[in-house]
Amino acid sequence: MSLASSTSQVSGRQIPDRLRSPLQRFLTSWELLLLGVAVAVFIINSFASPYFLDPWNLSDATFNFTEKALIAFAMALLIISGEIDLSVASIIALVSTAMGFAVQLGADTSILVLIGLGVGLACGAFNGFLVTGFGLPSIVVTIGTMSLFRGISYIVLGDKAYTGYPSDFAFFGQGYVWWVISFELVLFAVMAILFAILLHRTNFGRAVYVIGNNPVGALFSGIRVSRVKFTLFLLTGLMSAVAAICLTSRLGATRPSIAFGWELEVVTMVVLGGISILGGSGTIPGVVIAAFVMGMVTFGFGLLNVPGIVMSIFIGLLLIAVIALPRIARQLLARRRT
Repeated sequence: MSLASSTSQVSGRQIPDRLRSPLQRFLTSWELLLLGVAVAVFIINSFASPYFLDPWNLSDATFNFTEKALIAFAMALLIISGEIDLSVASIIALVSTAMGFAVQLGADTSILVLIGLGVGLACGAFNGFLVTGFGLPSIVVTIGTMSLFRGISYIVLGDKAYTGYPSDFAFFGQGYVWWVISFELVLFAVMAILFAILLHRTNFGRAVYVIGNNPVGALFSGIRVSRVKFTLFLLTGLMSAVAAICLTSRLGATRPSIAFGWELEVVTMVVLGGISILGGSGTIPGVVIAAFVMGMVTFGFGLLNVPGIVMSIFIGLLLIAVIALPRIARQLLARRRT
């Protein structure tokens, strides 16, 4: 066999000498499958309801996923690194409560945004410090802070609500940049591009992948694992605060139950997008497509007057399916090979 041959025989297996092209990788990727699902959902919804294809209705549909997707971008990096944050929805509640309290003191929009971002960063720093400083499991830490952050909101608010936000604050969650293109949708697109560049085109993103695949190896290769993970928790807290600003602006009020249960939907969105729950693999484009899929499905259910509990059941089953199916597929392939 010549050295110029396209494949080499090793242990009876064919090993390609050349890596697959980007087009070949895409044609066999999870992202392409998701894109097909997104197209199918869109077509089914267009036939299921005569109101679905209305431009303003489609614009309203984006509100079903943009705020959650903002958190999902940061959560994707965190899960790829081998960690998770289940307190994101509670961070939203605490950020919204802090902004609502500031409104009662007469704060204007710029101060509200700064307070919101500051509280989100503080929550992320607290989670990151407990995980990286004490070596505690992130799932245990963030389950605890999930109760802590929302508990503080309930103590401050009780059964009351904060209202009376400034009129210009409403732009973040209700404003439109052009025609049916909302500010939230533009923000979603900008953040998708920024996070894609961060993960796929920077040394920091490569370090995230290395840590998720082998944290001990990453440490011995000179990567500051604790610093990277702490930064990711900060980023998750920050994006939770951005989502809280948009959501509070859209609702025009703060309640302690705001964004209740969102942590499940965010994790589902991330895992559906192809991010391995065990860490080490996944892409931002996959999360973007998954966000559209979940948003269109939720909006379609809403147009058909499907009860909210059914939507919750669907999301739970979807999360189980996207975690279980790849493992089942690998086991079946392994059996076929043996």
